[in-house]
Amino acid sequence: MSSIASERPRFSVDRAAWRAALACMLALAVAMGIGRFAFTPLLPMMLRDHWVTIKGGSWLASLNYAGYFVGALSCMIVRASSPRMIRLGLAATVVLTLGMGLLHDYTLWAVLRTAAGIASAWVMVFSASWGLQRLAELQRPALAGYIFAGPGVGIVVTGLAGSGTTAAGGGAQSGWLVCGVLAVLLSALIWRVFSDEAPALASGSRPSAAAATAQAPGERGEEAWLVVLYGLAGFGYIITATFLPVIAREALPGSPWPDLFWPLLGLAVIPGSVLAASVRTRLDNRLLLAGLYVMQALGIIIGIVWPTVAGFALGSVLVGVPFTALVLFAMREARRIRGNSASSLMGLMTAVYGIGQIAGPLVAAPLVAHTGSFILALLLAAATLLIGAAGYVVVWRRAMQRAA
Repeated sequence: MSSIASERPRFSVDRAAWRAALACMLALAVAMGIGRFAFTPLLPMMLRDHWVTIKGGSWLASLNYAGYFVGALSCMIVRASSPRMIRLGLAATVVLTLGMGLLHDYTLWAVLRTAAGIASAWVMVFSASWGLQRLAELQRPALAGYIFAGPGVGIVVTGLAGSGTTAAGGGAQSGWLVCGVLAVLLSALIWRVFSDEAPALASGSRPSAAAATAQAPGERGEEAWLVVLYGLAGFGYIITATFLPVIAREALPGSPWPDLFWPLLGLAVIPGSVLAASVRTRLDNRLLLAGLYVMQALGIIIGIVWPTVAGFALGSVLVGVPFTALVLFAMREARRIRGNSASSLMGLMTAVYGIGQIAGPLVAAPLVAHTGSFILALLLAAATLLIGAAGYVVVWRRAMQRAA
């Protein structure tokens, strides 16, 4: 009996940690996978149904990313509790997603996509904050990888929903309504988890000394480089993340596969995020980031030089695996530099990353119009990522020389 009793506190802690991690994962699946990235698998339908052109779709995508930028900045001044902001963001995502299917006016869509970007930023920032704090309290920080797997889960869900809608003969309106219903169901599933009442910690679940101790600040001069190089990642991946199904359909006309590459990319995000959380902290974040940038660049290039089912599948995996893993390493690097006072640096990094995302579709649209294909835009994206990787290596080498 005594051994069973002794196991109860540990079981309670594990259950509470998994509950928090999975709730945050699904919150990000709704806000990011549906609120932001449902647009990607539904864009081919919108083009087919003559709702938008490539130029019009690019503007809608960039407005969503601009909303994310504004939402990220607003998180720095909002004083409401994290649970309230998460609930507000989830509710807004549901309404705004359904609105895309119920309303039929480009100006209204522009407003909806901008607002959806704001809501997704709220859920992203406050879910990460609430979830990471909860896992630290429960001494289960390794479960953070499951939180950041949320966007991948959402991408898989919306990708399959879009593919299924197309196979059933539905159009863009049906696709948006299906995604809205999915957002309702997933939000309802986790709604009660995000309570303003702080749950009591189980016996023995106090913050660890490592989590409570501030890390010594690193070189202040590295902050500007980190911000700029992280912003390059936002530009580097977003063209693929916005137009992948359209690109694949152009390369593989009549093939049943193009609509499945996007959910495959989302599926690759999940193990990438989980594995990143288990990477030893003594490994240098800058070199890890350089490797992930190169991986994404290779994924983009493979789709250009090998435009086959196998090529797009491999490229989707290589772009997907680093998708949120590099976010984790970049935030870890910010903490190495600033210690526990890194929140303002993280906010600036997220904002500059958002600027890169805004620029991506706006740069791609005129290049596509001028050349008649996405090749030049994708090469520019891959080159940006390779420049970012080289930048991290240079910064790392200079730091090593100073330390020698």
